[in-house]
Amino acid sequence: MSGLPKIPVLDLTPEIEALWDELMAAIQGVIKSGQFIMGPNVQAFEQEVAAYLGVKHTIGVNSGTDALVIGLRAAGIGPGDEVITTPFTFFATAEAISQVGATPVFVDIDLRTFNINPELIEPAITSRTRAILPVHLYGQAADMDPIMALAEKYNLKVIEDTAQAFGGEYKGRKLGTIGDAGCFSFFPSKNLGAFGDGGLIATNDDEMAEKARMLRVHGARQKYYNEVIGYNSRLDEVQAAILRVKLPHIDEWNEGRRQAARRYNELLKDIPGIVTPFEDPNARHVYHQYTIRVQDDRRDELKSHLAENGIGTTVYYPVPVHQLPLYKELSPALLVAEQLAGEVLSLPIWPGVQEEVLEFVAGTVRAVIGSS
Repeated sequence: MSGLPKIPVLDLTPEIEALWDELMAAIQGVIKSGQFIMGPNVQAFEQEVAAYLGVKHTIGVNSGTDALVIGLRAAGIGPGDEVITTPFTFFATAEAISQVGATPVFVDIDLRTFNINPELIEPAITSRTRAILPVHLYGQAADMDPIMALAEKYNLKVIEDTAQAFGGEYKGRKLGTIGDAGCFSFFPSKNLGAFGDGGLIATNDDEMAEKARMLRVHGARQKYYNEVIGYNSRLDEVQAAILRVKLPHIDEWNEGRRQAARRYNELLKDIPGIVTPFEDPNARHVYHQYTIRVQDDRRDELKSHLAENGIGTTVYYPVPVHQLPLYKELSPALLVAEQLAGEVLSLPIWPGVQEEVLEFVAGTVRAVIGSS
């Protein structure tokens, strides 16, 4: 194994090389067309993604963060409102809530799935609560049935943060299509990634779709006839063309990630202090990250040893959002999120990752943790 180069957390080279000719043709086609903003590729991509997800409307935007901001505003969330969400997520989830003038209310997470614990949502609902914002973290579905039941009971909107879970499912339904809107990111490292920033809002709600389309172009239904303060948040034509080339392969790539995860599970089983990812039998995990728990306060030690052996790893996330200075005064201690922030470690994974890479990574984990 000494001949292998340094192993990254993600290697995009295989998918780029496999699609090189199609990608170059798509990019050149855009350049030759002279249409770079809101052109035919954006329209076609929106239609193709809507068909893939099984929704009426998809609205391409500039980023996953903008998808959250615009999705919240399209749902009528604004100043004075509260939105219940998870503290164990990328900052953008809470940031988007704050951007629209609302207040994030953090509730703790499920120890197995790393996602928001539905049992803790109802006690957090107040007269100001207007929405729930679950995150499908690492590609694992949040438990949506009880979340939707609470939303119906209290007349709340549900905005799904699906940035890490494109193609994932919950009880046969695509993630991002269960709530009032789903928000997606096409950041290059995502399961379906562009060659720059990009995002998307998916919804079956005609009114929300109309508002989102207006908000992404400066709050105007018709150019120069602006009705509200909006954003300059358009998915550009080059990124849309690239995503159109990649979209037909997403199920194959996600299955490749699932196969890699299954092999990791076999290789890492029975190592004391290592907890492999839980997979909900009602859902289809798409393993944006393969994230283990390293118990007994040995996560950083393992991360360091893996780095010494040329193995890249990442901690998503070392500080729960509720502990950041911006939000610390808003939230009580959330013990599960705080515990997991000290345990999680994401190992290298991508579609088609080589067997020898999986064996070397797992063998190194076993050598460090299983030997003591």
